[in-house]
Amino acid sequence: MPNYANRYISNLTRETYALILAGGRGSRLHELTDWRAKPAVYFGGKHRIIDFPLSNCINSGIRRVGIATQYKSHSLIRHVNRAWGHFKKELGESVEILPASQRYGDEWYCGTADAVFQNMDIIRHELPKFVMILSGDHVYRMDYGALLAKHVETGADMTVCCIEVPCEEAAGTFGVMTVDEDKRVRRFDEKPKEPTAIPGKPGVCLASMGNYVFNTEFLFEQLRKDAQKEGSGRDFGHDIIPAIIEEHHVYAFPFRDPRHEGQPYWRDVGTLDSFWEANMELVMPEPQLDLYDPTWPIWTYQEQLPPAKFIFDDDDRRGMAVDSTVSGGCIISGSVVRKSLLFSNVHVHSYCEIEKSVVLPGVVIGRHCKIRNAIIDRSCHIPEGMRIGYDEQEDLHNGFRVSKKGIVLVTRDMMTALKQKSKDNKALKSA
Repeated sequence: MPNYANRYISNLTRETYALILAGGRGSRLHELTDWRAKPAVYFGGKHRIIDFPLSNCINSGIRRVGIATQYKSHSLIRHVNRAWGHFKKELGESVEILPASQRYGDEWYCGTADAVFQNMDIIRHELPKFVMILSGDHVYRMDYGALLAKHVETGADMTVCCIEVPCEEAAGTFGVMTVDEDKRVRRFDEKPKEPTAIPGKPGVCLASMGNYVFNTEFLFEQLRKDAQKEGSGRDFGHDIIPAIIEEHHVYAFPFRDPRHEGQPYWRDVGTLDSFWEANMELVMPEPQLDLYDPTWPIWTYQEQLPPAKFIFDDDDRRGMAVDSTVSGGCIISGSVVRKSLLFSNVHVHSYCEIEKSVVLPGVVIGRHCKIRNAIIDRSCHIPEGMRIGYDEQEDLHNGFRVSKKGIVLVTRDMMTALKQKSKDNKALKSA
């Protein structure tokens, strides 16, 4: 017998256009986003953050996707073209990049709602019944089909996907909703200093994930109204949602783990500490985010690289990695890597100790280095004998950034500045 529930959801996903908002800078990641937008930041050993909402779309059956880009988007666009450029428009599927192009005026994207407003003609050309608007900078796995089904069943004009978050964590960071017993949104506060807790759950609030479903014509109507409103911030959280919750049907969709109806995996890796912690979770024996699950793969682009290599087996020079994730093209030469995550093409030379660190692609670590509790950005060359993460004052003196929790960020620009500083000091001494 056919599964009519699955057919119902598959019809809904085919009638949906997804727009991923991927123009954010991610300023709390500091120098990690100096040259890339937050959705283009590396994550999980071989992925970029944008791969997660894109994979969720494809795995959910949503094959028409637009990606709105703005801030320093070159690496993001390059990645999307390489990883997601194989879809065939003739088959009703596409992943298109929608850069800010002043289609309706002289401004670039001025807010989340404006990013959708400026692409209304492109969306209308797709003739969708529903428009799904997704944040491009969170890490999670979710079947959007269930969200769409609930949107239709409730008769909603708009549905807001939400998750339970500690009030302390949500304060000043997330939009917070107050709902009735039917999950209809009765109040929406954008990034409040003191979030309203869920009744019966003190210290926990219902936070927006930045994922919305709209009936298409209703969305266009609200965007046109907002575009004509003086003083509007052109933002869904600040402007659109508060303006419609009284007169229209806006419902919350709590994001749940379908296996046990508990709290699912969802991470906003928007700070250096949260980015490091989320990556460290992946090297645990049984991480909550299972990247090895073949039923919900996270697609990405990866170069054709040789397998990781571990060489030398002497007592004082043994190439090994324990409780770690090591990607293709890496060479661990007579060094020990513990509880760390190495992206592709990392070369660790002999007599090093790497512990609890996230090492991005193309990094070269010289002999006798000791590194712990660190994030090493792409293509850094760490000179022989350097210590990172052992002495905060030493790290600060070297020009590295140290987070509130003691995580050390090292970038290529920092290493260039440190090298120049060393040259200048030598020149002064010899003068």
